[in-house]
Amino acid sequence: MEITWLGHACFRIKSTHGIIITDPCNPETGYILGKQTARIVTVSHKHPDHCYTEGISGEYRLVDRPGEYEISDIMIIGISTFHDGQRGERHGKNIVFLIETDDISICHLGDLGHILTASQVEQLEPVDVLLIPVGGQTTINATMAAEIVRQLEPKIVIPMHYRTPVFPAGTIELDPVDRFLTEMGATSVVPQPKLNVTRSSLPETTQICVLDYPKANVSPQ
Repeated sequence: MEITWLGHACFRIKSTHGIIITDPCNPETGYILGKQTARIVTVSHKHPDHCYTEGISGEYRLVDRPGEYEISDIMIIGISTFHDGQRGERHGKNIVFLIETDDISICHLGDLGHILTASQVEQLEPVDVLLIPVGGQTTINATMAAEIVRQLEPKIVIPMHYRTPVFPAGTIELDPVDRFLTEMGATSVVPQPKLNVTRSSLPETTQICVLDYPKANVSPQ
């Protein structure tokens, strides 16, 4: 399996059963998706920076609601959560997706805005690869993200939805990834362009992996 971060909360997950794109972001974020095709596109919520399906080509299956799905031997469970700590009163609802393919479980938290409940943790376990927002402001912050890592105990953690030199292009001032790395005691992590992982290569203890976004896919500011 190959996991590439396309910026913000958008990932390209290439498995033997097809390509999954999560939360495609619009060009206003500063990230450009490039030419992307997919078999499955997941959308955690309908904010413009997470649902730019116009940027994906091909006859893909859109998964944007809670529930259980089996598509081309890829299993997906969508769990309803909230985009804030006030039960959605500020930003609405959010869907957390658990994707199982190539004998690996990937959890994409979308724009989660609160610590998981015991029931939600039970529904998600076990998690091999966790894609987690860490930038705060409109989602969980670094401290809350570290707590969720302790809740789920994944093998690999990939932070997302944080400040980079190109985002935010608008008014949302997200925190940098460094705050999360400090919380996790992983300040020496070196960003890499993509993650290749198999069942046999999963680490025994939790490791932090920072992915760099493709610089060719960045719009001029």
